[in-house]
Amino acid sequence: MKLNRILIKNARLVNEGSVINGDILIENEFIKEISESISAKSGDVQVIDVENSFVFPGLIDDQVHFREPGLTHKATIESESKAAIAGGITSFIEMPNTNPQTTTVEKLEEKFEIASKTAYANYSFMFGGTNDNLDEIIKLDPKKVAALKLFLGSSTGNMLVDNPEVLEQIFSSTDLVIAVHCEDETTIQNNLSAHITEFGDDIPIKYHPVIRSEDACYISSSKAIELAKKTGARLHVFHLSTGKETALFSNKIPLKDKKITSEVCVHHLWFTDKDYEEKGTFIKWNPAVKTEKDRDQLWKALLDDRIDVIATDHAPHTLEEKNNVYTKAPSGGPLVQHALVAIMEAYHNGVIKVEKIAEKMCHNPAILFDIEKRGYLREGYFADLVVVNPNNPWTVTKENLLYKCGWSPFEGTTFRSRITYTFVNGLMAYNNFKINNVKAARRLTFNR
Repeated sequence: MKLNRILIKNARLVNEGSVINGDILIENEFIKEISESISAKSGDVQVIDVENSFVFPGLIDDQVHFREPGLTHKATIESESKAAIAGGITSFIEMPNTNPQTTTVEKLEEKFEIASKTAYANYSFMFGGTNDNLDEIIKLDPKKVAALKLFLGSSTGNMLVDNPEVLEQIFSSTDLVIAVHCEDETTIQNNLSAHITEFGDDIPIKYHPVIRSEDACYISSSKAIELAKKTGARLHVFHLSTGKETALFSNKIPLKDKKITSEVCVHHLWFTDKDYEEKGTFIKWNPAVKTEKDRDQLWKALLDDRIDVIATDHAPHTLEEKNNVYTKAPSGGPLVQHALVAIMEAYHNGVIKVEKIAEKMCHNPAILFDIEKRGYLREGYFADLVVVNPNNPWTVTKENLLYKCGWSPFEGTTFRSRITYTFVNGLMAYNNFKINNVKAARRLTFNR
């Protein structure tokens, strides 16, 4: 087998709290050497001069919906993982609310089988909890599955876990990270009913954050945290959307020692309720995009380490589906291709440092889920890397979208940074808007 050797020269290496000028040598699937200067000693090395671009560890997105199996008119593991590597995401963890739902070990393994043949980025899946599958949860091998996902509000099918006794049993019965979507269903349904009475199905989209309110989020997330403290469970609260919720989380101890963690998604850091008028249902997410004050408080909590991770909650729907009236338009949108460049805008604006971006999008997901040999630029680690030129503007258009759904809430946005290369397990998977036909992806492994 031919030795794969790639030398990346003149990089600004973003890793573990610092930015260092240096070179990286890739050998086969691993990082062989990191040094201030590495010379190409023989002709069998491909040399890539990145001309002072940033090199990050490959991003790990712990919350995506790639819609396969069963919803492949919206997206597939293949289509969305291609978009992910174009966005610098080299590893993803996908959610269980597909069709059929990933609520048995058999269905979980079927998804791994699909990904093994079609994924362009490294992959794992969350297992879905329900009111009646505790036996399946107990069977799970923690070395083979990323985490357990519970919908404590707003789910599809039978995945809403609303039986308090079952919930406590689940929290008491697993050592896996329990990742939760927190919105109180009773509060939402009461709000929705009142708005339908006033407007019918065509509720103005500006009322989305009123229906899926701050109270709905806070009631649910505070209950989940209370239960985690009572049972000692390892809890990760997905997609915070309110400033009020940030007070529930701590920065007093390092992430590796935390039992209760949280994350924020790109859209809650970018959009506010002022954007509903222009974007309409394209920014209809659950939980809802809320006020400018909420966004500012989310940024504050992210930067002071009460929020641990930035994710996407990538959840595509077709244009036809999104263009329905309020009650029929599904929530969610595509984000993996634009997550890093969107956060890099905050870097350009002086809001966040690149070191903190690497921490929240690379290092911390690896720590939180015990992912083996990924999320860092370290010798002996898998060569998952993303090269970002911070001064190479480009505009999002329909023509350069890779999502199967064919639209983005960022269409028309000009980003100042461009992803020029993405490497997955040592192979160049993406280069300047071109997906290379190499499937180097692997199933993620966990150091548990």
